[in-house]
Amino acid sequence: MVISSSHIYSKSNLDVVNINTANKTNGKRFTQNGQIQIYQSSFRGSYPSIIRDSLRNAALGRQVLLIQFMRGGVKQGIDNAVKLCGNLTWIRSSHSFDQYNSEEIDNNKNLKKSIHESTLELWNFCKKKLQSGEYEQIILDEIFLAIDMKIIDKDDLISTLENRFISGDVILTGTDIPKDLLLMANQITELRS
Repeated sequence: MVISSSHIYSKSNLDVVNINTANKTNGKRFTQNGQIQIYQSSFRGSYPSIIRDSLRNAALGRQVLLIQFMRGGVKQGIDNAVKLCGNLTWIRSSHSFDQYNSEEIDNNKNLKKSIHESTLELWNFCKKKLQSGEYEQIILDEIFLAIDMKIIDKDDLISTLENRFISGDVILTGTDIPKDLLLMANQITELRS
């Protein structure tokens, strides 16, 4: 028997595939996960098409989570998520990297700590949602910048992606993408200006 699908199958699946061999039935469990898609660009701010697609998916009835790790300015945070189309949950950092120039952040330890804590709060929220199966699409915008800034641990991201439970796709965006994550991707798209 050949199992063919656009989804990846992993060990922790709740779906059962029965295989009949010589009057013997073997039950095997597989988790059905969507694809990992990476969108990379040489510059920040090049992902409006991803946001547009998330709106379209939400309007079509899919549950979508859009997390913008390095965007802010609206002091949004997890407690003040924006709901669009009834199905899109859009969250930006409550205290974000984009609100200040890098010199201000480097010279102010309290500011740097606040930005790191806000970004980690978003990441911990995302980890739970990647395990919950609640969303059909999760977009982690500029997560690679958070890794590059040593806010989010690359190995933690890899482990979370390997153990996720989501029927749809996980989309990751950024500029400098670690090779380990490129190797995990089902699709890599390079965006050019």
